[in-house]
Amino acid sequence: MSSLVVPAWAWALLAIVLIVFLSIDLLAHRGARAESRRSALIWSAIWIGAALAFGAFVALHFGAPAGEQFLAAYLLEKSLSVDNLFLFVVVFGALGVPSAAQRRVLSWGIVGALVSRALFIGLGAAAIHRWHGLTYVFGAILVITAVKLLRSEKASARPPLLAWLERHLPWTSALHGDRFIARERGRWVGTPLLVALIAIELTDVVFALDSIPAAFAVTDETFILYSANIFAVLGLRALYVVLASALARVRYLRYGLAAVLVFAGAKMLLASWLVMSPLASVAVIAACIGAAVLASLSDSGTTRSRP
Repeated sequence: MSSLVVPAWAWALLAIVLIVFLSIDLLAHRGARAESRRSALIWSAIWIGAALAFGAFVALHFGAPAGEQFLAAYLLEKSLSVDNLFLFVVVFGALGVPSAAQRRVLSWGIVGALVSRALFIGLGAAAIHRWHGLTYVFGAILVITAVKLLRSEKASARPPLLAWLERHLPWTSALHGDRFIARERGRWVGTPLLVALIAIELTDVVFALDSIPAAFAVTDETFILYSANIFAVLGLRALYVVLASALARVRYLRYGLAAVLVFAGAKMLLASWLVMSPLASVAVIAACIGAAVLASLSDSGTTRSRP
């Protein structure tokens, strides 16, 4: 059960941080030029640093266990969000969205993700606090999701959702700068940017239904859950630019993500018998992702070295 007493000023501080950082992400990256990988690396470091600083604030004002829970929840959400980057690559490639315009779509996609996650976390926390048995339901969902992830189609496959949107939305394949809606032949139609944005938003809702239950394996504190999600999502745009060209080479990443989901699911299913510290959870998550990345890089290097 939740035991963290969060004063109103802490929620107000979180709201201010969200508004300031979101404004930076939306306003500081305007322009027609695509963002360079070097710039994205710098911004990724800034977002990670901001998350660690907020985690230090949580530890300072609410105790070390709360700070550890924040770190574990942040790492969990950050790791699982990488799977969404595969979809971004496919959607943008299928619709022919140029790099400069991708940044605009992702920035506005972040706004929708923050709203949907606030709703899901609020509802999930209230439900778990009232019906503790839902913990086992969430745990089972995570294990099933891990199995589905391992059996899913290749990341290069065209998402069925995208084909459905193309059939049912009045849209044009022609780009109109960075506009989401344009007027053609006397009627308003969506541009490829709008189709991409809707596809990303709807997919993120499905993703949140999987990733947020996983976060409840670490903590059921609403303040920690949402703040960790905020920082994980805010850095997603820069992370996409950094990893977009390398995702295809990380062929075993899905195995690492599936292992993380199985771990979170097992932790919830065995909550009555197994107690694990947040730092131990951090170590397990880092080990799963790290092993998948190292295996991918090793396999890629071996493949290139073959005559």
